[in-house]
Amino acid sequence: MSYQAFSLKWRPQSFDEVVGQEHVITTLKNAILKARVAAAYLFSGPRGVGKTSVARIFAKSLNCKEGPTLTPCQKCSSCLEITQARSLDVIEIDGASNRGIDEVRDLREKVKFAPVQGRFKIYIIDEVHMLTTEAFNALLKTLEEPPEYVKFIFATTQANKVIPTILSRCQRFDFSRIPALKIISQLEKIVKAENINIEKEVLFAIARASDGSLRDAESILDQLLSFNPDKITSSDVNSLLGIVQEEALFEITSKIIQKDALEAIKLLDEIIAQGKEANLLLSRLIEHFRNLMIAHVTKERSSLIDLPQNYLEALSEQSKAFSLEEIFSIFNLLVNTQEIAKRFGASRIPLEIALVKLCQDKKRPAQPLSNAHLSPKDQTILKVDVSTQSADPTTAADLKNIKAAWPSVIESLGKIKMSLATYLNEGELLRLDKDILTIGFAKDNSLHKEIVEKKENHLLIEKVVKEILKADLKLNFILSEELKTKQPQATGVEQILNTFGGRLIKEG
Repeated sequence: MSYQAFSLKWRPQSFDEVVGQEHVITTLKNAILKARVAAAYLFSGPRGVGKTSVARIFAKSLNCKEGPTLTPCQKCSSCLEITQARSLDVIEIDGASNRGIDEVRDLREKVKFAPVQGRFKIYIIDEVHMLTTEAFNALLKTLEEPPEYVKFIFATTQANKVIPTILSRCQRFDFSRIPALKIISQLEKIVKAENINIEKEVLFAIARASDGSLRDAESILDQLLSFNPDKITSSDVNSLLGIVQEEALFEITSKIIQKDALEAIKLLDEIIAQGKEANLLLSRLIEHFRNLMIAHVTKERSSLIDLPQNYLEALSEQSKAFSLEEIFSIFNLLVNTQEIAKRFGASRIPLEIALVKLCQDKKRPAQPLSNAHLSPKDQTILKVDVSTQSADPTTAADLKNIKAAWPSVIESLGKIKMSLATYLNEGELLRLDKDILTIGFAKDNSLHKEIVEKKENHLLIEKVVKEILKADLKLNFILSEELKTKQPQATGVEQILNTFGGRLIKEG
């Protein structure tokens, strides 16, 4: 027997075999049971989650010799021909390569002919969003008044690109990404049936790498089996896919808890030496601290964390080492590091600096910041770092002292919203009239003024100013022709050093 890829061999052939799309299956079954099958359907969702497979199963259910039925017999000529993609009554069209008006006009002509042997003539058009506007308009007339025996099933990964007049004539079903645990369960069935020798941890790694696509997961398993037919191990999946395992995230977090900067840097170097990308590790660390937050809040196994039981228990235990405020602070620093890495063009150096900062022995004191008037994004950060220099309360309302303490305002604001701190830093302190502090921007920086003046940004800046300067000041932003645009921003390295309070050390 010739080789058949797992994604084809294990493709679902009945509704009950479909994984992770229960809401879609239930509705389609009810439509068949109650004889309320629509003329056109739109299946939308990520790649590899079952859109085309469900379309074929739906076609089988309608055209099966025993149908319409919820359980196609899989034996009649109609079922077999649909399974083998050679049915004359179920026509599959690739929208990417048949996207023009001529192809749709040809389809309209063929629609007029009755089905050869089944009850319905069913058109399954994949990646329908690729059709041109002219092609969509040509198809519209057929959708408005289709023959009773014609059904359309459109599949797309980008429903937003389908024109509204087409969408309004379809019943839409949104397919979701498949949870990792359900993908693992399906992979377990496959490895058992195929008699594959594989470490259980590998299945979880495959599920994570597939990003909710069962088809991708099956393809990865296929690839790993070719790589090592005897036994698939964790090292195999790491070598082949370059993924960052959960264990590495727990180990790095452990070094942060232990305040061991040297070991954290060594561990980072080992991970990168294994072929992992620093930006991927940074993203996974951000996700890990999100999971720690959920574990800290729920105090038990949570459906909000898509991980096996052993990892949930480890998360619950590790979360006890942090307060919620510390988790927020670390999350904030990692996100800021990610922003810096994008501007810097590389992730390793920013990540190294962030890890060393997180491993500092002395914890920086912090005070809570009221978030009543902040945007949803800013409300995720519940504290402001005020350990840097602050003006004395009795002399804060003095322009000279405010200017001396202003770098601390910029630094603390940067820990909450780096982009806003960058814009504010382009302004210049001009004057203080009683409790009104006027900040000027050059004419060329009108965008900066608009951004800092937005209500939520304005309030956030005033909150930070009050915390740092110990003075209740109102801020007034103006454009001034006398001011010139500041010199070009610091280089990537300088930006990183400035943000994290670092300095260059010359050897020798």
